[in-house]
Amino acid sequence: MASLPGPERATSLSGRNTGDRVYRGALTLLALTLPAALIAILGGLLWNAWPSVRTFGLEFLFRSTWDPVAEVYGAAPMILGTVISSLLALLIAVPLALGVAIFLTEFSPGWLRKPVASLVELLAAIPSVVYGLWGVFVLIPLLRSHVVPPLRAALGWLPFFEGVFYGNSMLAAGIILSIMILPYISSVSREVLLAVPPAQREAALALGATRWEAVWSAVLPYGHLGIIGAVVLGLGRALGETMAVTMLIGNRHEISASLLQPGYTMAAAIANEFAEATTQLHLAALFEIGLVLFGVTVTVNAAARLLVWRVARGSAVGSRAL
Repeated sequence: MASLPGPERATSLSGRNTGDRVYRGALTLLALTLPAALIAILGGLLWNAWPSVRTFGLEFLFRSTWDPVAEVYGAAPMILGTVISSLLALLIAVPLALGVAIFLTEFSPGWLRKPVASLVELLAAIPSVVYGLWGVFVLIPLLRSHVVPPLRAALGWLPFFEGVFYGNSMLAAGIILSIMILPYISSVSREVLLAVPPAQREAALALGATRWEAVWSAVLPYGHLGIIGAVVLGLGRALGETMAVTMLIGNRHEISASLLQPGYTMAAAIANEFAEATTQLHLAALFEIGLVLFGVTVTVNAAARLLVWRVARGSAVGSRAL
């Protein structure tokens, strides 16, 4: 096959012919679409939330009153409920997810690795409303009958376990959230651990370390930024969850230290009240809640991606975690 003449070959390789310019322009347009959509969403939220921002200012974030009749709104219980339920979910999910990731990458036999990984990842495919139904009809009766009574008997002196447990509570919402974010943390942590160079393990084993000591002293420290990124990514997923939390948290607009009492989250408030809001200020207050939630989740997810990228860059295996 004859080679291209010098000038034509140089033009083709440098991407200056018409086909390459059109292709590059189309890809550039597609790449700019997503940032443009993000900016459009932010602009829409800010425009609709502006009456509330102008009326309440920063006090909106710290006020506890939510009274549509008096047109007085404050999001403090929702913000606190979102943070507490998400942190509780992380407290439960992180040890389980990290244990699964370490088992699959370091200790699992080859024939078991892929089926277990696939089953864990399938948890992410279950619809949120199905988790909510399971929580209402299975999790809450289980907590009421077998978990909360011994928990209150042992730790009832703590303010976190005070009050009567009726079912819908911060505890139930935190547990269902932990199940929902577990596959995200586990999958990303697994990819980060796979990105650790084999020389790290081999060096530790050559010095006489056991398999577990090699994991603890060589593998986990090397990939700690990526694991933190996986945890933060799970946090971002928990912060924005709506349906399952709405069905289980109880939707009570008040601040309580007890995990056994109902609470409220920002996403649940929007889902519950948006269709019933009739005044402009009520709608604006809900849009401002959405604006706060948007800012928090985008910041958390961006930080998680940055941490994962820092540990996985330059590795052919770790690039799958991006």
